[in-house]
Amino acid sequence: MSQFCLLVSIVPHNCGEFISNVANKAGASGGTIVMGRGTAATTVLQMLGLGETSKDIVYIVVDTAKKQDIVSAIVTSCEAKKKHFGILFSIDTFTFVKSGTEVGGVEDMSLEQKSHQMITIIVNKGYAEDVMAAARKAGAGGGTIINARGTAREDDATFFGVSIVPEKEMVLILTEREKVSAILESVKNLACLSEPGSGIAYCTPTDDFSMLGKKTV
Repeated sequence: MSQFCLLVSIVPHNCGEFISNVANKAGASGGTIVMGRGTAATTVLQMLGLGETSKDIVYIVVDTAKKQDIVSAIVTSCEAKKKHFGILFSIDTFTFVKSGTEVGGVEDMSLEQKSHQMITIIVNKGYAEDVMAAARKAGAGGGTIINARGTAREDDATFFGVSIVPEKEMVLILTEREKVSAILESVKNLACLSEPGSGIAYCTPTDDFSMLGKKTV
């Protein structure tokens, strides 16, 4: 187990500060809030999406020793919110640099035991919906799209496999481990990803998956 982990919460827009404040009171030292948009149909209220609405994505790096207290505080605080308020999961952080000093670096030997994985797909702007359509056909429940832009220099394009400077879209899909291969296979066959440098995808094992919001009686 690593010394630090990344907590990720995806909640309605303007609710990111609520999550951050709860986490800080439980022992976290701060976080970062990014705006995205959900892609799941309202009939598919599943992982990463929960509707075509704006979302706040909250990233908080915490000491592993404090993780459970912080996770419990967030889950409990969200029980007063509406049902399907959002989701929470964690990712082990094997190297953490703070103020120029590396303070973490432990290899995880149990990745195959993780029940869920987060698939991150980066494509040129305008193709995220095509990616999500293909992913859904392969079993994904939904996703979150974040607007971004490439930063590679011309000399780096071949190394990074990403086109130079154009605007990008990041698609985040949280899914069960057994669906990952099918989703990636479906996505990589898209016409919009047929050209070299048109996009990349990678997977990250996750822990502590929780639905946030009012509990079903």
